Amino acid sequence: MASYKRILVGLDLSEESSQVLDKASELGRAFAADLSLAHVIEPLTFAYGGDIPMDLSEVQEQLQSQAKEQLRKAAEQLNVPAERQHVVLGQPATEIHRLAEELEVDLIVIGSHGRHGLALLLGSTANGVLHGAGCDVLAVRVHVE
Repeated sequence: MASYKRILVGLDLSEESSQVLDKASELGRAFAADLSLAHVIEPLTFAYGGDIPMDLSEVQEQLQSQAKEQLRKAAEQLNVPAERQHVVLGQPATEIHRLAEELEVDLIVIGSHGRHGLALLLGSTANGVLHGAGCDVLAVRVHVE
């Protein structure tokens, strides 16, 4: 079995994120590994194709601020220091790959909703992370509580 020293945990900050954090924490303890937490926010212009006749920068800043606070609270429970808490703007799979390379992680832990149907086996973000990662990826099956 591989020995993991640096683990990156990709979180969507939903209620089910606690299940992913629990598994990552377990692995962190088992391998005495450093955990880093990441949340990727897609720019609102991506979601709306830039066709909105208003400035979304203030809304984007509020989303980032809220995400940083939620990530800080999650990190606090696991004693993850601020320098290993990352809220970034971009496409989730791409940014998780970039962070994983930058932080030289051995393992990426992400949640998978396990929806039914061939196209939804992992979900688009989990699938994207899995297929482009330069390290091991653990997709934690989360259950809606």
